[in-house]
Amino acid sequence: MLDLYNTVADVDGVTKDPYLLEGNTVRSFFDKLRSEQVEYRFNLSTVARTEKILTAELHLFKLRPQATMTFHRHHFCQVSVYQLLDTSRNNNTQDKKLLSSRLIPVHSTGWEVFTITQAVRSWMIDEGSNLGLHVVVRTLGGSQMDMKMIRFASGRNHHQSKQPMLVLFTDDGRRSATLESTAPALWTSPRRKACLCPASANPCMWTLRRLAGRAGSCLPGATTLTTAKAPVPFPLGQNMRPTNHATVQSIINALKLIKGIEMPCCVPDKLFSINLLYFDDDENVVLKQYN
Repeated sequence: MLDLYNTVADVDGVTKDPYLLEGNTVRSFFDKLRSEQVEYRFNLSTVARTEKILTAELHLFKLRPQATMTFHRHHFCQVSVYQLLDTSRNNNTQDKKLLSSRLIPVHSTGWEVFTITQAVRSWMIDEGSNLGLHVVVRTLGGSQMDMKMIRFASGRNHHQSKQPMLVLFTDDGRRSATLESTAPALWTSPRRKACLCPASANPCMWTLRRLAGRAGSCLPGATTLTTAKAPVPFPLGQNMRPTNHATVQSIINALKLIKGIEMPCCVPDKLFSINLLYFDDDENVVLKQYN
């Protein structure tokens, strides 16, 4: 998840390319069964029913074959992932449904990824149908493979970094007005956006106070802001893209028509989407991208 975050975001959390991430939310779920068998179950209760399921992937870490099995005659095996079904429901005659299947080198090691989108979509429609997943490993001839030869890391006996994991890509369909107007400003690097502040205020502290009032105390990188004061010309040129309000305010200030009216101050005219990586209430890792 951290690698994914670093792929889509720069050091400021600003999105590198809006098309790099599918949807705007990615979650990782650990296997809840923690069984030594090749069966897995994931609790998806933290996913809202309103979210659109785009892609779901089962990530399994393949271990090296045991030393005594190194010179085995099989070089490839077929790994198939099945969705477990309840035969008592909807007159099901089968106890499992094939989701994904492909060939894997017997002597390889590392992460193997299988698409299980169909299963997750059905689980979101009917939570009670979530009986988990079952992985079957066969030889190219179709016979059962020796599980000492093909081993996947389990949640019980291996480090957390190798545990079975479900990675879910969704789109929550929401665009928060507050986050659109404030969060990108917090994370926008000074080199990306010039800032015109009131002449009577310390520019950096004024900016921080304004942002802190809107977004609370979480100001990543706030101490590194290098915003400098800059005079505001009168009248405001069109190259500054002023609003009608800012234009009128500059005229009133220049002519002293009304007491206490200051020069126009800076507002963002270009916003960047940001990415947040955090734990949810169920300790799942979540990557969320806000426009």
